[in-house]
Amino acid sequence: MTDAPPQPTALVAAPHALAARAARDVMADGGDAVEATVAAAATLAVVYPHMNGLGGDGFWLVKPAGGAPVAIHAAGTAGSGATVEAYRAQHLTEVPRRGPLAAATTAGTVAGWHAALRWSRQHLGSRLPVARLLQDAEQHARQGFATSRGQYAATAQLAEALRPVPGFADVFLPGGSAPAEGDTFVQPRLADVLARLADVGLSDFWAGDVAASVASDLAAAGSPVTADDLAGVRASLHEPLRLEHSRGVVWNLAPPTQGLASLVLLGLLDRVLPDEPDPSGLPLVHLSVEAAKAATALARPLVGDERRSTAEVARHLRPEVLDAMVRRLDVRRASSSRVALEGGDTVWTGVVDRHGTTVSFIQSTFSAFGSGVVLPGSGIVWHNRATAFSLDPAAPDALVPGRRPRHTLNPGLAQLDDGRTIAFGAMGGDHQPQHQAAVLTRLLECGLDPAAAVAAPRWTWGRDRGGASDLVRVESGISPDVVAELVRRGHDVDVVPALDESMGHAGLVVRDADGRVDGAHDPRADGGVERL
Repeated sequence: MTDAPPQPTALVAAPHALAARAARDVMADGGDAVEATVAAAATLAVVYPHMNGLGGDGFWLVKPAGGAPVAIHAAGTAGSGATVEAYRAQHLTEVPRRGPLAAATTAGTVAGWHAALRWSRQHLGSRLPVARLLQDAEQHARQGFATSRGQYAATAQLAEALRPVPGFADVFLPGGSAPAEGDTFVQPRLADVLARLADVGLSDFWAGDVAASVASDLAAAGSPVTADDLAGVRASLHEPLRLEHSRGVVWNLAPPTQGLASLVLLGLLDRVLPDEPDPSGLPLVHLSVEAAKAATALARPLVGDERRSTAEVARHLRPEVLDAMVRRLDVRRASSSRVALEGGDTVWTGVVDRHGTTVSFIQSTFSAFGSGVVLPGSGIVWHNRATAFSLDPAAPDALVPGRRPRHTLNPGLAQLDDGRTIAFGAMGGDHQPQHQAAVLTRLLECGLDPAAAVAAPRWTWGRDRGGASDLVRVESGISPDVVAELVRRGHDVDVVPALDESMGHAGLVVRDADGRVDGAHDPRADGGVERL
């Protein structure tokens, strides 16, 4: 009798296949989940440039087997020249979405890699050199990679809008047009940056030659971010927010992320859903939409005001508070909301290693290609997270130098009573909590496996790139009878094609109590899962 092949005990799910492979290979070389995540993150910064990059921000949840999770916030702050008065003087009423004035905050994601590796060396015994972790990313940047479907679509859609932005056309419109899917795409200047970071260390990004190049190019472009601002970039460790769920414990990040909205939404659904709901049935869709409205209305003013303490935010996760919110949900009719939601372009990656350490990680340049500004000396795309600031000086989220903007980014992690550990997350801007809730609910409450939970038809409430603020978009796999009943209940419904990218790129990584692993990444993206 032939012995059965051994079950995999390590796994990575990422939105680009090359990133998943890079993380797998690091673990094959003896690396842990944190090291593998850095390899995936660096690779994604190269091969998925419309979604993320070195010029963006990132957030982590890391949980050792049997230990408590730690959160890492790697978010930039508004530059020294980023003031309400300076923007108003240019007759602006809001922070522009594109161009140098959108590139108004420092970038934290590389500092997040640095902080995660420092923590892992102290607590996990990580030992691989940074050069090994950046190896795949540098190779893909220098030798080229096949342009993904997602990169082509985003570039073609935005080419004319971003062509005038400093540096964009030179890098992303070679020959004057968007590279077609499958075309080899190279980024030699970015490869040089990665080689420099591999040689002298990640801190060079904010305190070395790379920092000097970045500061010079930002100044030349007209960004309000200075060299001194870059020198102050640091990531920080935090205790995550915690939700007591009927299936176990769920964690997410405190402000400036919208982790509160994600946890409140999950807490409400935990209380209001029927037992074993239909994965695409009316109760799940309607109640998810109504709970999302309530969670967003609660969280938005709290997340956007950095004066709020973590303890003040966490009290909204108390059982009695969630019980009271559930009583106000209308299980029969659609409610109205005044909160406008925005989309966003993001990468989520989940990793579990053979020791059971689990990582839920997310990084982004916010909008597709961020501000559109590409720095000529480094080829780095700078993000536009500053658009979350207000130019009303009396607003709690007013643009102030040194202030962190509100973040849509929020990775999730759960420890269930049955012994499973789950990392989960999604792309999608303000809609991320809804995508997270859809996939996690289908896994926990509907009994679907990870691949089915992620691929099943989704829905989302709220404006995305214009349109009605209370619009509910559903994928065509949702039954027409369910759609008709949603309309009868007062929802404004739009049916979009199956596996529509507007439904986000979600992912799941699951480790059972006996060490077996499973996971899935979204067929709406260009990635997948690698096992070891």
